[in-house]
Amino acid sequence: MNTAEILKKVRQIEIKTGRLVSETFAGEYQSVFKGRGMEFAEVREYVPGDDVRTIDWNVTARYARPFVKRFVEERELTLMIVCDMSASQFFGSGTKAKNEAAAELGAMFAFSALKNNDKTGLLVFTDGPELYIPPRKGKNHILRIIREILAYSPRERGTSVARALDTVNRLMKRRGIIILISDFNDSGYEKALRRTAVRHDLIPVMVEDRLERTLPKIGGLLNAELLEDAGAVPFLADLSSPDFLARYAADRAEASRAVARTFKSAGADWILVDPAGDIYGPVVKFFKKRERKIRR
Repeated sequence: MNTAEILKKVRQIEIKTGRLVSETFAGEYQSVFKGRGMEFAEVREYVPGDDVRTIDWNVTARYARPFVKRFVEERELTLMIVCDMSASQFFGSGTKAKNEAAAELGAMFAFSALKNNDKTGLLVFTDGPELYIPPRKGKNHILRIIREILAYSPRERGTSVARALDTVNRLMKRRGIIILISDFNDSGYEKALRRTAVRHDLIPVMVEDRLERTLPKIGGLLNAELLEDAGAVPFLADLSSPDFLARYAADRAEASRAVARTFKSAGADWILVDPAGDIYGPVVKFFKKRERKIRR
């Protein structure tokens, strides 16, 4: 896209997501995220009825009588959008590539944060961090984030989710919300994911195009390339072979299940989005599921 097309697309996303945020997401964001962050305030003596889980055992031992920690709700949170810009993010079987879907997803969360007086930042990564925009408030700041995701030209092709998460953990000193947008076409990030989920409210958003899951049965041979970020791997796809198509679909399904198991083991709620389909419905479903968990 040239500059005029990018600005037009940014404006379209602003209008579309702005309406959705006003009607749906801002309230959902408030109920799901606000109040989840708690900040230490003071230590005071225990009184009957206090939650024993808040006892400060170090202070209790020092004074030989029980003391508890008191926390207050953090009124302002930081939302960090961590966005994969490796080679496979520029694929799309429909009218929208994965990076365009990422821009819309980022806009939804960023405008929701803005409406709730939270700051938003951006970290773009490939096989290392490439662009960092510090968290700020303001509509123009959000529009810049959308524009960067849409127009960013990455220096590298690879993916390192672990390095991206390690970087954001260094940058964010206080607990915040991390929206990690990627197709997770990577490996070896499990420990970094678990570390991040302990320190922050980590929401992985897996963007996977339907054509990556199942190849079409259109007949004939196709000289194709696997969408690997570190370098495409050529292979011969027999799109007339039911066995080949079934094996391909089974392999992709297992890969997706493995990623989901990784998210689950880290205790992270995740969102699965198909850029060729509805990208807003899964976010609404995520918020409603989160609300039910909080109420229990």
